[in-house]
Amino acid sequence: MDKEKLRTIFRSVWDRIKRYKWITLTVSAMLLLSIVGYLFIIFGGRFIFDEKAVILPAASTVVAEDGTVIGKLYTENRDYVTIDQIPDHVEEAFIAMEDQRFYEHAGVSFPAVARAVYRDILAMSKVEGASTITQQLAKNLFLVNDKTWMRKTKEVMASIYLERNYSKSKILELYLNEIYLAHGIYGVGTAADYFFGKNIEDLNVEEGALLAAMVKAPNTYSPQNDLEAAKQRRDLVLQQMANNDTISTEEMLDLQATSINLKSQKDERDPWLDDYFAYVLEELEQSYGLSREALKRGGYTIQVNMDPTAQKIAYNQMQKSDFFHGSNESINGSFVLMEQETGKLRALIAGRDFELSDTNHLITKKQPGSVIKPLAVYGPAMQLRKFSPYDLIPDRDIDYDGYRVGNADGHYDDEVTQYQAVVESKNAPAVWLLDQIGIEYSKSILEKMKLNIEDNGLAIALGGLETGLTPIQITEGYRTFIHRGEWLESSSIAAVYDRDQERLQPKQEEKINVFNSQTSWNMLRMLEAVVNEGTAKAGEYPKALAGKTGSTQHPKVDGAVKDAWFTGITPDYVMTTWIGYESATSENYLTTGSEASTRLTKSILTEIDKQKPLTEKFTKPDDVEDLPEPIELPVIEDVTATIEFGGFSIFNGVLNWTPTDDSRVIYRIYEQTDEGDQLIGEVEGKGSYKIDRVNVFNTREYYVVPYNPLTNKEGEPSNIASLKIDF
Repeated sequence: MDKEKLRTIFRSVWDRIKRYKWITLTVSAMLLLSIVGYLFIIFGGRFIFDEKAVILPAASTVVAEDGTVIGKLYTENRDYVTIDQIPDHVEEAFIAMEDQRFYEHAGVSFPAVARAVYRDILAMSKVEGASTITQQLAKNLFLVNDKTWMRKTKEVMASIYLERNYSKSKILELYLNEIYLAHGIYGVGTAADYFFGKNIEDLNVEEGALLAAMVKAPNTYSPQNDLEAAKQRRDLVLQQMANNDTISTEEMLDLQATSINLKSQKDERDPWLDDYFAYVLEELEQSYGLSREALKRGGYTIQVNMDPTAQKIAYNQMQKSDFFHGSNESINGSFVLMEQETGKLRALIAGRDFELSDTNHLITKKQPGSVIKPLAVYGPAMQLRKFSPYDLIPDRDIDYDGYRVGNADGHYDDEVTQYQAVVESKNAPAVWLLDQIGIEYSKSILEKMKLNIEDNGLAIALGGLETGLTPIQITEGYRTFIHRGEWLESSSIAAVYDRDQERLQPKQEEKINVFNSQTSWNMLRMLEAVVNEGTAKAGEYPKALAGKTGSTQHPKVDGAVKDAWFTGITPDYVMTTWIGYESATSENYLTTGSEASTRLTKSILTEIDKQKPLTEKFTKPDDVEDLPEPIELPVIEDVTATIEFGGFSIFNGVLNWTPTDDSRVIYRIYEQTDEGDQLIGEVEGKGSYKIDRVNVFNTREYYVVPYNPLTNKEGEPSNIASLKIDF
């Protein structure tokens, strides 16, 4: 071939290349862009995926031992359930209605996507079309606030990513927990309880179909809103399940004939639950480090120690106006019931009409008044082993470098036993005793019970504290007297589980030995006498009860009461009741004192006893000696003297008097002589004394003095009896 012909062929080829150059470049570019776009869609989902969004916020539930739900915390009301908990027929109902090819596709229905895009273009708005379950999940998890034209593309990308990184079971689990089912309910687990009062595992086929029926328009198809529309939609789901051969036609017809049976919904939650719920939230933060925000998302299950019966009783009794006497109706109160053996808080009332935003009087510090005396004075004094219950201590108006205190009734007995001082709640002996044992020592005992106070004055003995104590703290302190001197931190929480049902560990429980067993038992017996014969006699409760009253003076109203207390102990429980106002103004004051708190406490115990019989008597520990009852010395006015004949001395004298019923009283016999009165003998528990070798020619005079062996104190001398013979 010659050169000219070659040139002609070359020019022809070159002309053709030049002619199709832009077409070739355009096709190549489109091919490249398609490949890049495909790869972007396949692998770009990771940029849309948000790992935090896949951890669905789940409600934290507080539940009592009997299953009573006390409260829930959530951003979305969702009780997360696993795919293993969800019955197959519930899964099948949702698949039949929402995505029949769920187990076949790779997360995206491309024909449906194409139709959606086409409709969007025609409508010039976001009308969109049907989506797979995976696409619905991706949209709701990652694109809920995305309003851009790229939303459908992003939805596809995120769906493919989910399918590549999660199993079908996990995707379905997330979907069934994420969906909204009206009335603030998220997920099939929450809906099962809300609509049917069942756990998800117990749902039957028609109930599962009803939940699936609601997904398209939850408010429209909610049986709470439109029962007929809900039934029609449910029956359609059952039809779809039959079409998919997950149920037979016969089953479908039987199920479609059933009516919808719903759980009745309470209009209001029980008002006595908020008090306990509020305290649980405080303890969760203090002991477990769980903030309210963490609880709203974390899906924790908190099992608590509340006794619903006791809680309801306490609440109902707190509503009765008979126990609340004040200057106006704003008078408030709180109540703590702690199981003494375990420290479990069984009932907690934070206020008479408490709501979660109100002041929680269980954890608000207040001046405790005389309730502090056993904790700060008498218990510590006996623990020193220098003072015993029947030791005599001064009951006088004493000046302590400018600090003086009077008894409430203005009366002083010169000296009294500790026992009497406790029973009558005398102020002067308590201050004297605190001065003797020392403020620092007293505070060291209080600190063992986590009662840390900054005060350094003798007013501690009377509860005159700068910031005061909480009812919970006082209850924990009094537990030492029924439990051999051991202090134990109380708790409202039995256990906390995370969403994976792993149990969380709280901070380590503390137990501290504060008093020895004998001190504790002595104090308990003294407090029992306070209830039986002292300042806590008000009200009726027939079984074992010990306790202490306390009241504080109002700072702005003379003679009025600011705080009224009673802390009680039974063999089963320790309890504290407070009555007062949120603020001590001239308009807010109590018109009765601690007798109201005492009566209220006994009323609550009486009602609890009707539901669950409480223990009749206190049981003395084996390693302690019982505290004897106090001895009341008689006044003797009938001593007589006679002479008897016979015996070795021929003449004997006999003194007779009427003894008291208490056989422990010792009677000392004194003879009056020129040298002074002489003790000639004594008898115990008897009303006679024999005098040997009487000189009948001289008149002798005698008298009897009762003696208390517990206090080592003599009583008043009797009348004078003369021993003589009249010739």
